Amino acid sequence: MSKRDLIQSAVFIVTVGIILFLLRQFVFTPMIVKGNSMDPTLHNKERVIALKLEKVKRYDIVTFSAPDAPGKNYIKRVIGLPGDDVKYTDDVLYINGKIYQEPYLESEKAKTLDEEPLTGDFTLEKLFGSSKVPEGKVFVMGDNRRVSKDSRIIGYIDESKILGVVRFAFWPFEDFGPISNIQEDEQTNN
Repeated sequence: MSKRDLIQSAVFIVTVGIILFLLRQFVFTPMIVKGNSMDPTLHNKERVIALKLEKVKRYDIVTFSAPDAPGKNYIKRVIGLPGDDVKYTDDVLYINGKIYQEPYLESEKAKTLDEEPLTGDFTLEKLFGSSKVPEGKVFVMGDNRRVSKDSRIIGYIDESKILGVVRFAFWPFEDFGPISNIQEDEQTNN
């Protein structure tokens, strides 16, 4: 291999490295799920990709800086957007007075053998003293509602603290593929 070939190879490797670094910094971030709060959708030690440039919508799974644990990140599902009135009654989600279906919870609900609901009753008014999600914030919950440390405990999440929207799982291999994206308009019962 000539000196010119070595220089071209080195330039190519450095260029690819810089491109990958920039993509990682500004476009996507790999994450490792820790814990069971997102079961059955995401599992402990599952590796996922979060896209940084996505606009956050209801039902998106997001990763964000943990407000109660500096240096940690959490992964949860967005339930309430700014201005929403969110409440749970008899294991049914109401947003702005309308019933919203949550198909991602069906398998967990089927596993409950006791008479207790998967998601306990709450209103934003009782949790925070106001019935609406404030501007610039979102209300998040884990899919495994009985064990999830989410907005019911840690409060609203600043939209500016959201690191990305989880869109793809890449490990373990049997979970490889896109994360199911639930459309809000398909989940409303009027």
